[in-house]
Parts: sequence; structure tokens; C-alpha cells
Amino acid sequence: MKILHIDSSILGHYSVSRQLSAETVARHKAAHPDATVIYRDLATDPVPYLTGAHMAALQGKPVTDTALADDLAIGDGHINDLLAADIVVIGVPMYNFSLPAQLKSWIDRVVVAGKTFRYGASGPEGLLPQGKKAFLISTRGGIYTGDSPAAMLDHQEKYLAAVLAFIGLTDVTWIRAEGLALGQDAKDATIVQAQGEIARLQG
Repeated sequence: MKILHIDSSILGHYSVSRQLSAETVARHKAAHPDATVIYRDLATDPVPYLTGAHMAALQGKPVTDTALADDLAIGDGHINDLLAADIVVIGVPMYNFSLPAQLKSWIDRVVVAGKTFRYGASGPEGLLPQGKKAFLISTRGGIYTGDSPAAMLDHQEKYLAAVLAFIGLTDVTWIRAEGLALGQDAKDATIVQAQGEIARLQG
């Protein structure tokens, strides 16, 4: 059993997504004591942005530059993490209605034609092995679910769910703590609710 744990919040110890992602991993470790955890902190060890040279290499241009080769190896490492994991836990805070830039950069490195998806006769096909499970920890300052007027501004959860499905990861469980900016009582209540959901998780 391998667990891939990814954090993307820039808030360090003040981050609710980091707190809840750690508790989610701990819940799975309790259920699978022999599990190995691979931890990636995209805020303290960011994935470099894509470059034109990087894209040219992916299109088949020979790699003659050592720095570029190292850059490509970083992307391959993140793909290998994802391919090897049985369980994926990602802390996903909402920043300005979408994902943190650091998480988007990770996505750009793992959504790669020929490695995690391909175009077949019927269109795109995800290449991730079946049986993987993802647990996505979503944190937001406002309310974006149900009939909230802000629901149309949610480009965080919908986008990430679509990206993961595109590469073949469709067994997704969301743990959500929203309304974090609506006062201390609301913040405490939504965290407790999320912790209750984590306690009931089945790995």
C-alpha cells in the first residue's frame, strides 16, 4: 500500500487544508499500518512552471541541455509518484475561485500525453492503473455548494475532478471545509464536520 500525500497551501501551520490532509493520511495509515507515505509539499518545494523548451522536448526534440534534462526528470518523478500510489490525498485550498498556482503546475507535469493519458479511436483515455482512490481536501473561505449564489464561481473542485478523471482517476472522495472566512464559530463548525467525515473514511 502506497499513499501519495500532496499539500499546496501557502499558509503553513495556519492552513486548514494541511491540517485536514494530514488527518486524512493518518486515518489511512491507521487502517493500513504498513503503508508507505510519499509526501510532496508544493509550496516549500514547488514544481517549476512549464517552458517552451520543456514542451518541445515532449514533442520529440532532442534534449541536449543538462538543466532541461533535470527539469524533465522532476516531472517524471511526480508521474511515477502518481502511478505508484494506491491512495492519493491532496490538500486543495481555493484561491480566487480556483486552485493554487503550485497545484496547477503539478497538474501540468502529470497530465502528459503518452504517460497518463492518450488519444484513442474514441477520444482521450486515462492511463492510470485502475483501483486508485483519491481523497481531496477542499477548503474555501465562502460557501460554494448547494444553491449558493457563489456556486457558479467554483473553478476549484469541478476543475480538479475533471482533470483527475481525464487521466483515469475517477474514484474521488471530497472532504470539504467551507465558510472558513465567515467567523470563528463557522470556521470551527466546518472543521469539526470535516473531521467527522475523515473519521468515517474507508481506505
